[in-house]
Amino acid sequence: MALPAQAAAMPSGWLIVSLIVLGLIVDQHVAVWGQIAVSMTAWALLLYWIARSAPPDRINLAVCVLYATAGEIFLSLVWGLYDYRLGNIPLFVPPGHALLFALGVMLAARLPDWITVAVPAASAPLVAALAWSGNDTLGPPLFALLLACMALSRARKLYAVMFLLALAMEIYGTALGNWRWHAEVPWLGLHTLNPPLAAGAFYCVLDLLVVGTATLLRRRAAPAG
Repeated sequence: MALPAQAAAMPSGWLIVSLIVLGLIVDQHVAVWGQIAVSMTAWALLLYWIARSAPPDRINLAVCVLYATAGEIFLSLVWGLYDYRLGNIPLFVPPGHALLFALGVMLAARLPDWITVAVPAASAPLVAALAWSGNDTLGPPLFALLLACMALSRARKLYAVMFLLALAMEIYGTALGNWRWHAEVPWLGLHTLNPPLAAGAFYCVLDLLVVGTATLLRRRAAPAG
């Protein structure tokens, strides 16, 4: 996703990490108002970021949140891949997707290019082994999504980073008990782990949708001629 080019327009990486780490603890161990407090903080940070961004970047962020919300509703409430602790979609989740992407952009700018090849190369044997054992047969389709997104986009290093970043967040969130992936995958008859190794592939699909939609919107808004 094309995020603000000016570093000053983006939230601090440590601020995003702190919000995720502490926010999920508060969501898990504090009463219902804790989730409300975390949601208000996440939205305040995102809205502050949007206010300091250029108009094209605001479109990207708005589209990202819309797709993230629709994706969460479909994947959790409709498809039933996972459930959140209270059986809802916490309001901090949609802005959290945009903030996690911001962190991924920051990390991708600092990491070497070889990570683009190293991440899928190192993940492939693990995905294959887990599928062969029957523990995560959802892994190969998700890994195929990752490879397809990397083939279709120039943001390959970002996708490699998001693959790892999303896995780290998934491990942390499921360990705390904020959400849980079901072992049986509805509709497909597949099995998966809690969390799936290749869950980060969903972030890559989100990015492709955001970039494609935002580009289309800007072309339609551009004056003719």
